[in-house]
Amino acid sequence: MPGRWAAGHGGPVIEVSELTKRYGARTAVDHLSFTVRPGQVTGFLGPNGAGKTTTLRMILGLDTPTGGSATVSEVPFRGHPRGLRHVGALLDAHHVHGGRTAKAHLSALARSNGLPPRRVGDVLEEVGLADAAGRRIGGFSLGMKQRLGIATALLGDPPVLMFDEPINGMDPEGVLWVRRLFRRLAAEGRTVFLSSHLMSEMENTADHLVVIGQGRLIAAESVADFAARGTRADVLVASPQAGELAAVLTTAGASVEPRDRADAGQLVVTGLPAERIGALALEHRIQLNELTRRTASLEEAFMHLTADSVEYLAGQGR
Repeated sequence: MPGRWAAGHGGPVIEVSELTKRYGARTAVDHLSFTVRPGQVTGFLGPNGAGKTTTLRMILGLDTPTGGSATVSEVPFRGHPRGLRHVGALLDAHHVHGGRTAKAHLSALARSNGLPPRRVGDVLEEVGLADAAGRRIGGFSLGMKQRLGIATALLGDPPVLMFDEPINGMDPEGVLWVRRLFRRLAAEGRTVFLSSHLMSEMENTADHLVVIGQGRLIAAESVADFAARGTRADVLVASPQAGELAAVLTTAGASVEPRDRADAGQLVVTGLPAERIGALALEHRIQLNELTRRTASLEEAFMHLTADSVEYLAGQGR
């Protein structure tokens, strides 16, 4: 039901304020503050070692902060009775008892959270594991364990959902299913917080991003705004009169380079918007076969903005 979990006072909001976690001399999370709101998929990005999983664990009360706070609907998660009714989470698909069946695993969680037994069958059907309900989890593939973890998160029908790398081990069909599921959950007004290292999935799934590096906040904004902060913004032009066009555009103040030395008809233009390039071509009676505005991809923006926060950099000599 769209809007079921409408925001308001005490609504399903994750609020992180000055959150800090130190392990001896190492600071894993450093005075981190951000808000995750309902009705959208919020992606959580950062290089390896940035503090993403530690942050998620502190939100869930699994780790105690050194300083600051993390609340769900204005209350620390530990303050929510029968937690699965308030927050559903998947942090590690391997953290299940391999000797139990999928049904037994979910049934135990349902009993401990006061949930009706029918929810077990509902969520197994939802994630495509109904036929595997009686199988022992130890024999599951990683993709099946991910589906079981998602079923566990959905068990209490909660307003807040958190996932850490949920598509690892998924086949293409599973990835598409997860993407649609998360967007549907957000459309219902739930708060969906998703950590992933796959930029392509964030571009296809997330509406908003929280980006951290070395435990500190780098950005909290829409996917479009974040991608626009990348270094590339140019226009790709193709014309059978490329040489003449290049001269016109250079005179107008643009920087023009061939896209590919093997194809003299394609130019990469910076310094002029696509609309101005088109107008100049028309004015000088130059034929255009292509005029495409290009901006930085999410991956390019991420690499550019987190370059100083990478903890483990490959290719460095010892």
